[in-house]
Amino acid sequence: MTLGQLQEVVAALGMPRFSAGQICRWLYVKCATSIDEMTDLSKTARAKLATLYTVGRYEHIHSASSTDGTVKYLFPTGNDGKAVESVYIPDDDRATLCISTQRGCKMNCHFCMTGKQGFHGNLTAHEIINQVLSIPQADQLTNVVFMGMGEPLDNVEAVLQVIEIMTAKWGMAWSPKRITVSTVGILPGLKRLLAETSVHVAVSVHSPYHEERLGLMPVEKAFSLKQVFTLLAEYDFRHQRRLSAEYIMWNGVNDDDAHAEALVRLLKPSGARVNLIRFHSIPGVNLHSADDRRMTHFRDLLNSHGIICTIRQSRGEDIAAACGMLAGKVATSND
Repeated sequence: MTLGQLQEVVAALGMPRFSAGQICRWLYVKCATSIDEMTDLSKTARAKLATLYTVGRYEHIHSASSTDGTVKYLFPTGNDGKAVESVYIPDDDRATLCISTQRGCKMNCHFCMTGKQGFHGNLTAHEIINQVLSIPQADQLTNVVFMGMGEPLDNVEAVLQVIEIMTAKWGMAWSPKRITVSTVGILPGLKRLLAETSVHVAVSVHSPYHEERLGLMPVEKAFSLKQVFTLLAEYDFRHQRRLSAEYIMWNGVNDDDAHAEALVRLLKPSGARVNLIRFHSIPGVNLHSADDRRMTHFRDLLNSHGIICTIRQSRGEDIAAACGMLAGKVATSND
């Protein structure tokens, strides 16, 4: 819950208004797991709260560890046995958590395992924030990316609530610069994200051409890249806020110089930088990653045109934790 929601709770229970702030500190700073731990509330107040509410924290049910230090966690959700995955990625002085926002996904991108399993419902704000608070390395996190299972802006209300909790002074008090939201380009949700937050934005591009992207990502029919980047060009990403274009490179599909030059034309007005991503094979998809030589050439070509471009390091592929591989299935190894 947000501070405003908790103020409504304490008012309904006849508790002082300031009690809402005390509860926030217990939930988001001290990371309490039970109401009994909230010792600066009176015993009577705690008893009242406990009759109607629980903290709601719960642990993962499985985990799998990669040889590169990446750890994938499986969290239960809902009442139908469906689960979602989160991925912890340590890297020198950074520790990033990739979190999920939906059980499955409606977007049905051709190259993504999550989309192959269909859509089974939105996660609540509670189920999203629990991933951040309940992994064993929660106190080590430096960054969170909304890049796990699901399309974050197809569940925009819950995502915005989680961002508010994470960035508000009464909550976790994170800088928005520590948070990135990835999207395929859901325009109504993107407009709200841009207007209501200052977090970084990453757009899944994968092809600069309308027809080609439509064949890979059905969302292009409803919200074209042209529309998305026309909107993004209206915002200033030159300072604190960063805009990135995610670009999976497939051999013989979108890895030639013509694609690079079309990408420059698409992205230049918005100031977006580019993350090139290796493709990780999934069953039933006849696509293959571009080789390192081709990716390096593509990167250098974009850089020569003034587009900041990097090749993303692949992490967690041996535990199916890499980009596009999350499926919410029971892990093969666990704690």
